[in-house]
Amino acid sequence: MEDHAFVVKHEDFPPSAWVRRYAALLPAGGAVLDLACGAGRHARFLAGLGHAVEAVDRDAAALAGLAGLAGITARQADLENDPWPYADRRFAGIVVCNYLHRPLFPHLAAALAEGGVLIYETFMLGNERFGRPSNPDFLLRPDELLAAFGGALRTVAFEQGEVTQPKPALMQRLCAVRGLCARLP
Repeated sequence: MEDHAFVVKHEDFPPSAWVRRYAALLPAGGAVLDLACGAGRHARFLAGLGHAVEAVDRDAAALAGLAGLAGITARQADLENDPWPYADRRFAGIVVCNYLHRPLFPHLAAALAEGGVLIYETFMLGNERFGRPSNPDFLLRPDELLAAFGGALRTVAFEQGEVTQPKPALMQRLCAVRGLCARLP
């Protein structure tokens, strides 16, 4: 019997428009954490911009496609059940897309270096009418990203509401900076 494993091609899943829009704010060449990276669409994009990327996910099969790629270090970790693996690290940027585990919010803020940029987007309440995720545990409440990071970080941009691309969904998006950022107008 042949093994017909499903292979995700990174060309099929380009980086999100939100990440592409705010990636220019990341300090040049700085280390970036791609949290719950999946197959690594954002890790590939950010490494292509010259960043050293730490791509972390619990799915070893998803991470396998990142092995040996220049500028990317893949790390398998269960972010929901194991200790936070970056207690001693600071990143110039952190990217989180389509993932929500609220207990990580304080860790993310603490892992961001001075001048570092958080680029976060995920689903919010109301998304259940479009399909998955539909469990309220995995959907942000209105203004939740602002409330979670607004005290520790300076908000650059925030959006919430219905989107049509890449598919219809209710999303919340935040770009925020720790401290001063020379790249901001």
